[in-house]
Amino acid sequence: MIQVAATHRLSIDCEGDIIAVRRRVRDIAELRKFDSFATAAITTASSELARNALVHGGKGVALIEEVTDGSRLGIRIVFEDEGPGIEDIPRVLAGGYTTARSMGLGLSGSKRLVDEFALESTPGSGTKVTVTKWRRF
Repeated sequence: MIQVAATHRLSIDCEGDIIAVRRRVRDIAELRKFDSFATAAITTASSELARNALVHGGKGVALIEEVTDGSRLGIRIVFEDEGPGIEDIPRVLAGGYTTARSMGLGLSGSKRLVDEFALESTPGSGTKVTVTKWRRF
């Protein structure tokens, strides 16, 4: 069973908020003694997902949780927006599909960087992405 040790809620309303999410995630990973690869991975994924919430959703929220499952420490982040949602989730997760003149690797790339990834989206109802990275020993 996963237990939440601490929760941090950050709004994503402007470019500066993406940087704030990125910094908070990096600081938590370093404080919890994640190795440099895991720190870089979760920091990069959080930056990409926060950017997606802003660009595609117009704004959003990041709920950063310090979690444990009894034997491991982790960081779980839930990104939510109320944007247009995603019509073709399998296509988006395959990579290379974009609606914002980018490389289209935000979701698929983030999925590869984390240990657990969940995506919920309904066209017209927004998107929720949950990622978890566990500390390696």
